[in-house]
Amino acid sequence: MKFTATILLMSAIWTSNTLAAPHGDFVEHLKVRGNDNGALAGAQSISADTKYGYNWAGVIHTTPPATGTYTAASATFTVPKPTATDDSGNTQGASAWVGIDGGTYRNAILHAGVDFYVEDSTEKYDAWYEWYPSLSNDFNLSVTAGDVIVVKVVSSSPSHSVAILENKSSGQSATQTLSADPSTATLGGQNVKFSGAQAGTSHGEKIGLDNATIFEIQQNGEVLTNVDILSDTEFDVTYESDQ
Repeated sequence: MKFTATILLMSAIWTSNTLAAPHGDFVEHLKVRGNDNGALAGAQSISADTKYGYNWAGVIHTTPPATGTYTAASATFTVPKPTATDDSGNTQGASAWVGIDGGTYRNAILHAGVDFYVEDSTEKYDAWYEWYPSLSNDFNLSVTAGDVIVVKVVSSSPSHSVAILENKSSGQSATQTLSADPSTATLGGQNVKFSGAQAGTSHGEKIGLDNATIFEIQQNGEVLTNVDILSDTEFDVTYESDQ
């Protein structure tokens, strides 16, 4: 699977027997993304600009600039067609999303994106938003392979935000206003995750991919992804496992 975006996006790659077992309406898929929060804690730096974790791949800014904390993240990407790597019958897929926090700052994470997966030999797609540790919810918006998606999360304060997802191919869009739940799960604006757009700070500065950290997925000693930065606003994430 390959994502090409215009800046702020991450992906999570999973199978039902390794990370979580999502069911029809994907209530359990939060466990995949929620565990991302802990997965970063165990990530080990291999070089100055690349780290390896269990289920995140993409680009992340781990500290905000001196001009202010991160208050926005956005991306544009084309939804890939999910293909099972074997015929085991396990649910297999990935998520493409943008977010604020959840890396070095783990009190909360605000993010939104799209899941694309194969379940019972059927392709399925979900557009969602989440303010972790609360459960994720689906947007009332249809998505399928080949659709061009614009997704954005914006925080107006540490405890209030909005998630916006637009399907440019169908003309549909959805907006969800969110509040920290519990009230202590406030954003710090310390991290942003990229792959197809821009980050914005509290002082209006636009941040691209320059000086960001690459995250690759590594499971059981095998690196499963290849992240290739193409420009200050674009990168690819390719799933490369032979398994």
